[in-house]
Amino acid sequence: CKTESSRKPVPLDERVAADLWIWREVSSFREADDWIFVSTHSGGKQPFWPDAVLQKVIRPAAIRAGIRKLIGWHTFRRTYSSFLIANGENVKVVQELMRHANSRSTLEIYSQARIEHKRQAQQRLAEAIFRDEDQIQVPLVQGAFGDHLP
Repeated sequence: CKTESSRKPVPLDERVAADLWIWREVSSFREADDWIFVSTHSGGKQPFWPDAVLQKVIRPAAIRAGIRKLIGWHTFRRTYSSFLIANGENVKVVQELMRHANSRSTLEIYSQARIEHKRQAQQRLAEAIFRDEDQIQVPLVQGAFGDHLP
């Protein structure tokens, strides 16, 4: 583990936990110390090698889905963080779910603003400025840019 925060438990939604439990029940490797997603070569004692999963499963699936961007594990982390932030989650909660030691990594590296939220922010600002569209008057703009407007 890289940091103390990366050793903390992460809550799972009941539906996700149920799906993982079902997966374990149908798996050939059901012992308490077996991994959930295991390498068959290790008899359940070692997980899949992450790079192998990317190369053999995830990237081919992305290509079949028409995604041409190179997908990596951090793609999923950025998506997870961005969706949590876009859904209005508290930054501290997102930081801890991401297991970051501080919120700076969460916001500056992993979270990306979604285009629809940028549009909504611009629209809210425009609505605040132009409270009543009937009041929009060209003379208010004329002169602000010198003689550059027709």
